Amino acid sequence: MAKSSAVEIEVGDRTVRISNPDRVYFPARGETKLDLVRYYLAVGDGIVRALRERPCMLHRFPSGVSGEKVHQKRVPNGAPDWLQTVRVDFPSGRHAYELCVTHPADVIWAVQMSTVEFHPWNSRRADTERPDEWRIDLDPMPDCPFSTVRKVAHTVHEILDELGITGWPKTSGGHGLHVYVRIEPRWGFQEVRRAALAFAHEVERRMPDEVTTTWWRKDRDPSKLFVDYNQNARDHTIASAYSVRGVPEAVVSTPIRWDEIDDVEPREFTIATVPARFAELGDLHAGIDDTAYSLDTLLEWADREGLDTDGE
Repeated sequence: MAKSSAVEIEVGDRTVRISNPDRVYFPARGETKLDLVRYYLAVGDGIVRALRERPCMLHRFPSGVSGEKVHQKRVPNGAPDWLQTVRVDFPSGRHAYELCVTHPADVIWAVQMSTVEFHPWNSRRADTERPDEWRIDLDPMPDCPFSTVRKVAHTVHEILDELGITGWPKTSGGHGLHVYVRIEPRWGFQEVRRAALAFAHEVERRMPDEVTTTWWRKDRDPSKLFVDYNQNARDHTIASAYSVRGVPEAVVSTPIRWDEIDDVEPREFTIATVPARFAELGDLHAGIDDTAYSLDTLLEWADREGLDTDGE
């Protein structure tokens, strides 16, 4: 296939032109831009559910993941007229119209724009200032083994069960795990972050030898796992479910079941393997929007501990 060639992809009732489809994006196995398109088509229902109506930052790699990485908030001029956006405002007084996914073609358009990773907000366009998603990020420090991540995940599950809350786990696509919880969009970012910190403190209280909530990275024990409550702060984003990560092996942030925690090997989830898993199991986060939970109990914990709105 010539370097200048292009292909047109039919995505539902829309057509997306893919330029340079043979450009190698992932050197470990030689997977191309077109392979990335085919991956996102294969998990279309899942990636759209994960991104639906959320402001979304795009992590673009114009020459493949071995080259420059571009963090793009604004949808550029010349985007298709069917592409939807959502306005977000920043403390600086500036604003941006970010991608707002509502259709699989939106995802494929972003891939045409060299997007590999999708990083959505934890709020939706109906009210971007009130999150409907609480994110529990289990982030191991450099000397923390994945066996510890597994143990901490079980404690997270235990506490959520005690609270009567359903959490939806996924691999991060890196070295950790994420657990997402749908919440009522009643609170602003600072209150959601306070609740997340209170939960993190409870995990640390139960596993003091394995877990830290120490704010400054330089002060953390490198053998511990950091429960990163700050991922709930405004304009902080992490890779969505089904997002590919910008690494040569094309690892995918993949939904898993709680009963897979002890056996899961995150590096095995790639654009080469996840489509078959998706075809067999469907979207393991398909029920995530069925119930939205209250943060009242966690905010009571935060009040009891005297946590301020900055979480420190």
